[in-house]
Amino acid sequence: MQDAELIKEISTALNRIANSLEHTSGRSRPTSTIPENVDAFHWDTNRQELIAVLKVSCVPLTLLRGLDSLITPLWDNTLYFARGHGANNALLWGARGMGKSSLVKAVHAEISAAQDPASKRLILVEINREDLDSLPFLLRAISQHPAQFIVFCDDLSFDRDEASYKSLKSILDGGLEGRPENVVFYATSNRRHLMARDMIENERSTAINPSEAVEEKVSLSDRFGLWLGFHKCDQDIFLDMVRSYVAHYHIPISDADLTARAIEWSQTRGARSGRVAIQLVRQLAGETGKTI
Repeated sequence: MQDAELIKEISTALNRIANSLEHTSGRSRPTSTIPENVDAFHWDTNRQELIAVLKVSCVPLTLLRGLDSLITPLWDNTLYFARGHGANNALLWGARGMGKSSLVKAVHAEISAAQDPASKRLILVEINREDLDSLPFLLRAISQHPAQFIVFCDDLSFDRDEASYKSLKSILDGGLEGRPENVVFYATSNRRHLMARDMIENERSTAINPSEAVEEKVSLSDRFGLWLGFHKCDQDIFLDMVRSYVAHYHIPISDADLTARAIEWSQTRGARSGRVAIQLVRQLAGETGKTI
């Protein structure tokens, strides 16, 4: 009897250890509870669950000036996906502050709000770049849900010695499980191929077969069927951005004064972009007692 009790105690202890290791390694069963009234979540890899985002930081699609040629393809791709049709993973790459993440959030918000009877529920899930290793667990958590999921990673890029891009490649377009039919992956990056140039050059200089090594590095971006390039804007588009924000937030200022302030503001920052424009508008709102 003593031996049987000892074996039982050892078995119980081993099960506790196994469960603890499973949890700390990020391999516990992910939580997939999704409230009906929330359409945006953040993936918490430590807790292995979706955290509801009750208020998404999002600007109306009409305020994203200078992006006319980029809005339509992302809108169409997202609408096809919401309707359960074929759709591509999307990579939005290019100049900083030109509205890459804003476009993703705006398109999601407006398609969700449209309540198209042909569309399924569309949910946006943000995942941090450093948490991409837990992406398989996230996909398992949402793959059986009836909604359509955009898994969104902002500012995606990889530096020297990082290998997590290999697992991402497998998930996006291949692997044993593959990408669930109700999931697309949208990412933004300042880099077209998601890798730093010196990282690619290092592979070329040190590899036995340089061309194959470079192909291995840049092929991650090939997993995105939709590429949208964002480029720096000229002064006319920048002024249009500023004017549209000022009109939207009803900030009292003459066009002549606004133009002068906008040009000076962009020159002091050495850049013209949507981010620089909204920073100026926040300054003007503060000066005039407005809240934006």
